[in-house]
Amino acid sequence: MTLDWKLGGVLLGLVFFAAVLLVKPIGVSTQFVILNGVVADAVAPDFITQTDDGYTSTNAYMAKSDGKYAKSAANPWNYSFVFVLAMAAGAAASAFARGGVGDARLPQIWRANYGDTPWKRYAVVFAGGFIVLYGARLAGGCTSGHMMSGMMQTALSGYIFAAGAFAAAIPTAMLMYKEG
Repeated sequence: MTLDWKLGGVLLGLVFFAAVLLVKPIGVSTQFVILNGVVADAVAPDFITQTDDGYTSTNAYMAKSDGKYAKSAANPWNYSFVFVLAMAAGAAASAFARGGVGDARLPQIWRANYGDTPWKRYAVVFAGGFIVLYGARLAGGCTSGHMMSGMMQTALSGYIFAAGAFAAAIPTAMLMYKEG
């Protein structure tokens, strides 16, 4: 079963609308910082400490905002963290429902440009994801927070970010996929 991209876009919009209406705007890049804090605290138990005033950390980034990130890392089972885990589980379920992630699932445009090289594609996707996540943390938010939730809330910064994202993505895609 294939889902038409227009229907998928409408469904995604409805999910974002429901999230904003029922809970809060969606933004997920901070949860990777929280996951890093959870791992760091598991390796070095003094990484996060609870004080009379709340939580703090030996890491300045985790301790900022009155220990907001340290508190989230100490107690990660909140809406945002579970949402990120659910996104990963949903992506895995979708991939397996379409037949898995093997060689046969490589997009035709990838094959035309780079051949039958799934591990090369995984490496490129991982590197691209790392760059986007690094940039998101540098900017103080991610694409879902700035663009999707921001535009839904009619924030000018959301529209500016969307224009910038597409202004960078289109030439990059044209350079990467010259064939097809």
